[in-house]
Amino acid sequence: MLTLTQIQQILEKENLLREFITPTRWTLSAPFDKSYQKISYDSREVDSNTLFFCKGNNFQQRFLEQALADGLTSYIAEQPYEVPAELAIIVTDIRQALAVLSMAFYDYPQEKLKLIGITGTKGKTTVAYFTKQILDIATNKKTALLSTLNTTLDGVTFFKSKLTTPESLDLYRMMAEAAANGMTHLVMEVSSQAYKVARVYGLTFDVGLFLNISPDHIGPIEHPTFEDYFYCKRQLVANSRQVILQHEIDHFELLQELAEIKNIPVITYGNEAADYYVKPLEHPLAFSLSSSTDQYHLNGSYQLLLAGDFNKENAAAALIAGALVGADQNAGRQGLAEALVPGRMNLLLKPNGAHIYVDYAHNYLSMKSLLAFAKEQHPDGQLLVITGSTGNKAESRREGLGQAIGEYADCAVLTSDDPNFEDPKKIANEIEQSIQNAHVHVQFEADRKKAIKEAIQNAGPNDAIILAGKGTDKYMTVNGKDLPYEGDYHLAEEFIKD
Repeated sequence: MLTLTQIQQILEKENLLREFITPTRWTLSAPFDKSYQKISYDSREVDSNTLFFCKGNNFQQRFLEQALADGLTSYIAEQPYEVPAELAIIVTDIRQALAVLSMAFYDYPQEKLKLIGITGTKGKTTVAYFTKQILDIATNKKTALLSTLNTTLDGVTFFKSKLTTPESLDLYRMMAEAAANGMTHLVMEVSSQAYKVARVYGLTFDVGLFLNISPDHIGPIEHPTFEDYFYCKRQLVANSRQVILQHEIDHFELLQELAEIKNIPVITYGNEAADYYVKPLEHPLAFSLSSSTDQYHLNGSYQLLLAGDFNKENAAAALIAGALVGADQNAGRQGLAEALVPGRMNLLLKPNGAHIYVDYAHNYLSMKSLLAFAKEQHPDGQLLVITGSTGNKAESRREGLGQAIGEYADCAVLTSDDPNFEDPKKIANEIEQSIQNAHVHVQFEADRKKAIKEAIQNAGPNDAIILAGKGTDKYMTVNGKDLPYEGDYHLAEEFIKD
């Protein structure tokens, strides 16, 4: 519940309040006493006890008019509308107002949880799953998760996520539900959009992890430039009590400087100059962690279920994060040994010995890491990539995918990957234009299932097939609709039996 007096106090504290407007006057103070039992930004879910937020690029006055016809009496917006409302609360920034009022409405649930926020261009989901598994052991499964793939608010039951980082109202509702379920920790991915559109405005994380940075999500409806993308990403550093940084990350000095200005302690991992040195061991799934001070008692060897040196660095980040919020080394070691990450370097073997890697790689950095690993593991065979790129968003990814394919692959089959309202052939052409290597054999096959089947059937004993982008997703977005799709992993499982 929120009272009008509370709303006034919160908005004034954040310098967000412009004025209150009633049919008879404008005022800087709450014009009457009123309590709100609900808050919403969905005009279809309102009544007389709801405070309705007029937000979003697609908001139209008719939504508000319909809500008022359904019993709504009060709304909050960045401008007054010519509608018969009992009260309009006018603010300078509707998204920031939604964030600070949502946390108050749900009684500041973030204070009841240890919050671990993870950002970076690639690896967020892997680190989130690693960290959750470590904390599940340390807390007896009292760790909630908000990831790109799945969400759990009770530590056990998962459902598909709609956004990497939920809208602020939904975020605090989920936090409150997690706390009510007895959760003590929350691990969450924090997207650049979360800061761009104020979904996490005013939220402080107990631990913030910044994994890496490279151009991504640059386009007309996301970030106009890399600078804007990076600026939004690094707000996690400024809004965490402790920060974990990969030591060789691009623009490391700026991130370190930001933390120093804010008086935020930083722990680094990576090469020998870092606080924790991550060293791959002879076993392909093992690594060691070493520190001259080792204040978190993490020195020693660890083993994963995921291949690739980049996943060893992801594991190191998760180990440090877990230690900062109470997990000991035993929980870290056991958690990493058990952690499965959907769609991340899942490996299937064809009876003749060919390797099929299924991964969500969808940008230059993740594709490059995946292909470099496969090339190293299969020096005597052909490396074939089956991939596409999503339609109507993140157009800049296409160039990066083509660049990575040109650097490592022998063959590429460009196919559909949630094309939405775009032509898959057009997307494929844009990827192909960036494959600057005449030795790469490139073909187009719109039917993703057919492309996977033919590739697996033709793979020789020393070959590696990379199925990138879809992972275990059970749908294909075409013309605004989510159509059923078996998922790359399931299809590969079936086709290796043929």
